[in-house]
Amino acid sequence: MFSIANSTSDTIYAVSTGFGRSAVAIIRVSGPRCSTILERLCSSATLRDREATLVTLRDGDRNAIDRALAIRFLAPRSYTGEDMLEFQVTGGRAIVSAVLRAIARIPEARPAEAGEFARRAFTNGKLDLVEVEGLASVLDAETEAQLRHATAMASGALSRRVEGARALLLRATSDVESLLDFSDIEDTSDVSLNAVFATVEKAKAILSEMLQHSAVSERLREGMTIVIAGPPNVGKSTLLNYLANRDVAIVSPISGTTRDSLEVAAEIEGYPVSFIDTAGIRDTVDPIEAQGVSRSLIRGANADLILWLFDEEALQPAPSEFGKPVQKVRTKIDMAAGVPSVSGAIGISAKTGIGVDLLVAKIAEFAREHFSGAGNLALGTERQRSAALDATSGLDRILSERHMPAEMVAEELRLAANAIGRVTGRIGVEEVLGEIFSRFCIGK
Repeated sequence: MFSIANSTSDTIYAVSTGFGRSAVAIIRVSGPRCSTILERLCSSATLRDREATLVTLRDGDRNAIDRALAIRFLAPRSYTGEDMLEFQVTGGRAIVSAVLRAIARIPEARPAEAGEFARRAFTNGKLDLVEVEGLASVLDAETEAQLRHATAMASGALSRRVEGARALLLRATSDVESLLDFSDIEDTSDVSLNAVFATVEKAKAILSEMLQHSAVSERLREGMTIVIAGPPNVGKSTLLNYLANRDVAIVSPISGTTRDSLEVAAEIEGYPVSFIDTAGIRDTVDPIEAQGVSRSLIRGANADLILWLFDEEALQPAPSEFGKPVQKVRTKIDMAAGVPSVSGAIGISAKTGIGVDLLVAKIAEFAREHFSGAGNLALGTERQRSAALDATSGLDRILSERHMPAEMVAEELRLAANAIGRVTGRIGVEEVLGEIFSRFCIGK
């Protein structure tokens, strides 16, 4: 958990690139002692704001450490909003350690905690909480689609949309309070409240659209689950190995070899996908195999898509228990004398690769439809969705009870605006900050 026990008046430093041997390592520094550090490490250098300069870094005994690029960022035009330095040094461990030791000798300079640079950016108003969570998602992204969505959050597009809804509610609150201030004037309440209701409807429409896309955002983060199912010995494990490009599952001509599920994470056209190989589905008296069949049915019922495999000798339909979209796949077409016509089926040979590209294209088409709507309007975390739902609940009460007193309308608007403020971190988020920033790397 992120600790804020250390004072923000401290100057923090950290390696922002990966540890270990590399061509270049970047060391970041932020805080009020940047000028002192610059003077101690490269006294003869004159650094202009936001301009890279070649310098010689020296330790406390004035011994040369490395020739490096140094960049100075003067507050408030920096990532954290404070004075910052960035040293781009040779990435050998000895050099990096020597630079860190030289910085550590400066009073009030200390190593940064995980996420502390981002924390200071948030504290100084350089990032809001949605942008911070988007940045954390950028670090966690494993596929192109996840990265696109995370980048949209980190760029501020979602924040601007949220703040637009909040601005509408603040305007409506102002209108209601003006009405209350002039409540002695007759025949104005209906006209004024009607205008307030129209503003509330606009704000609710914005929030509803973001909430509508939020489920897609969650699915994008978790990935799509595709179960490879079918009777025994139709090539399920062979297909899994082909898709994984390695031997994940045991392949044998003996029916019932696969007794438990095997899962492989993959990326299809930038979308995160998990392929799950399951036990062959058939009636059996073997209690262990029967348990495997039962687990296959359960995994299929929880999947997003079923690849139902069959060959020339096993043309049985997919079990109705799945209740999920099914793509029929005719296997072993390299061994078949003639491929029977089965409506909607794709013919493949996982052994030779024939037809697999067509199957992957079909999966990609399904993924695009499955993840459609995961754009920059989607609320990306459960915390964001919870706050938006609290706001829409209040707006629903206003719109469903239009004869409530103006004082109650004003209170509901205030609560809804506060709830939206929690999305971007304007209001009441101190209890969640530690967990959010602890997800970051040290140096970010």
